[in-house]
Amino acid sequence: MRITVLGKSPSWQDAGGACSGYLVEQDGTSLLVDCGNGVFGKLRQHLDYVALDAVVVSHLHADHFLDLVPYAYALTYAPRQQPVPVDGWPGTDDPARPRLIAPHGAGQTFRRIVGSWGAEDLVDNAFLIEEYAPADEPEVGALRMRFHEVPHFLPTCAIEVRSAEAGAARFTYGADSAPTDALVAFAQGTDLLMIEATLPRPERGGVRGHLTPAEAGEHGRRAGAKRLVLTHFSDEMDEQWARDEAQRTFGGPVSVAREGAVYEV
Repeated sequence: MRITVLGKSPSWQDAGGACSGYLVEQDGTSLLVDCGNGVFGKLRQHLDYVALDAVVVSHLHADHFLDLVPYAYALTYAPRQQPVPVDGWPGTDDPARPRLIAPHGAGQTFRRIVGSWGAEDLVDNAFLIEEYAPADEPEVGALRMRFHEVPHFLPTCAIEVRSAEAGAARFTYGADSAPTDALVAFAQGTDLLMIEATLPRPERGGVRGHLTPAEAGEHGRRAGAKRLVLTHFSDEMDEQWARDEAQRTFGGPVSVAREGAVYEV
């Protein structure tokens, strides 16, 4: 299984960067995990967007799904997607319509957002929307997913991706999460844990929703993750400091996500 980082920023993009987006590929199957601001353009650098099999969304914060909007415009208006010849493209009776596997209520959220300026069914018509429950285990080609709820500011699921084969390697994406035993249990023994490290220090007050690098490392150690990769942090945070903090609590080497980085599991 091959995981390519398309975007690793938190809710505001790095200079020239993108928010959350990870391309997972195996045996001819391609799956996009989250599609935040700027991710669609990054996806196009690695894969023809009409060839993508599915998108899965961890939660309904904009930095994890907002680029579904330009993606939907491309699927709707690109010359190759039209039923008649346009600009050198022959026309098609079978335009690409990737699966969009998203949390309960996603369809309503997408319609409310795009309906504020145009046709509210833009995303519905461009993708095949499937709203999942945490207990669901959808399959996309060679890949199988599991979900587990983690504490954030709205319903959020960590996502595990693995081959459908028994004993296959596991990729666990922690999504956005406050410190939680739930993620530790869900990621137990995973081959690669991609975990957020948003905060230089814990939130000052109120409900928590994110991890510090040190907390990310501690979660990885308790989960027994074979490899740990920090993500969902700003370029305004010192990368070496974040790595050192995580390595101190993880007890071993820690990688720091960069756009274009590839991980094999």
